[in-house]
Amino acid sequence: MQIQDQSRQLPSFHENLKVILLGTGTPRAFQGRAKAGVVVLAGDHTFLVDCGGATVDQLLKAGVMPQRISDIFFTHHHSDHNSGFFDVFISSWRTHVNAHQVFPGRSTPMNVYGPATTQEIIGKMRLAFDFDVNLRINYNLSADEGANINYFESNEGIIYEQKGIKITAFEVDHRPVYPAIAYKFEYNGKAVVISGDTIPVDNMVKYSRGVDLLIHESYNKKWLDALIEKFPDQAASLSNPAKYHSTTHEVAEMARQAGVKHLVLTHHIPAPAETAEAEAEYSIGMQEIYKGPITMGRDLMEFEL
Repeated sequence: MQIQDQSRQLPSFHENLKVILLGTGTPRAFQGRAKAGVVVLAGDHTFLVDCGGATVDQLLKAGVMPQRISDIFFTHHHSDHNSGFFDVFISSWRTHVNAHQVFPGRSTPMNVYGPATTQEIIGKMRLAFDFDVNLRINYNLSADEGANINYFESNEGIIYEQKGIKITAFEVDHRPVYPAIAYKFEYNGKAVVISGDTIPVDNMVKYSRGVDLLIHESYNKKWLDALIEKFPDQAASLSNPAKYHSTTHEVAEMARQAGVKHLVLTHHIPAPAETAEAEAEYSIGMQEIYKGPITMGRDLMEFEL
């Protein structure tokens, strides 16, 4: 019997913060760039920030079985940040069995954190797949409690504090998407901020002061301007990122003001090729503003803090 083996599995306990970029893409489809998602591992907890399409596939590639996910943190409710929720919810609930081991499914409610619109939006998603959920309970005998969701809505403040792990939400500005938030994770003397999508805001500097890692979205203004000039009939849609995202130089300035130790770019607009040359061109001028290390995020990159 030849059954696929989930051979690469990350340890169940992490003494320090570990961060994995599941997806560094945007709503536009690019090969090799999954939609938004970040895994944060601390102690014996596994947290998921956003879950765009292909999140479960990316979790498997990262060595994190979806059954480890009981806590999802949404930054906002654009589709590239929440469209993978159905798959994560069901996959984390179902027990996985292969030829070598069993990964027990989630037997407790999914904990869903996010801004004030979260229960309304995710609740509708949950209702939409109620037919499937009922089959899982009554036919597949999945645990009843795993079918439920606990909601925790907050736009600002400490939203999680257990076993030495502190998670703080704070407002950013992604209007017309409102509210939108970012998250700060702290554990064992280390800290990471995950921006979500936003224009430059004072809150980003305030909450990112001295953090070990700032993972921030960005767009390259020069590249976008060139695309608009080349495709004028697409000018309206191509110019939209400038209204509610941050340029590479603006991100560098926030990182400089906050004194972050390491800056990682994600949610690239437009997505550069995964070559040193393309990534250097995308981030040109940033190093003159922010003197610390800058990493162009790629899918499945890992950071140990």
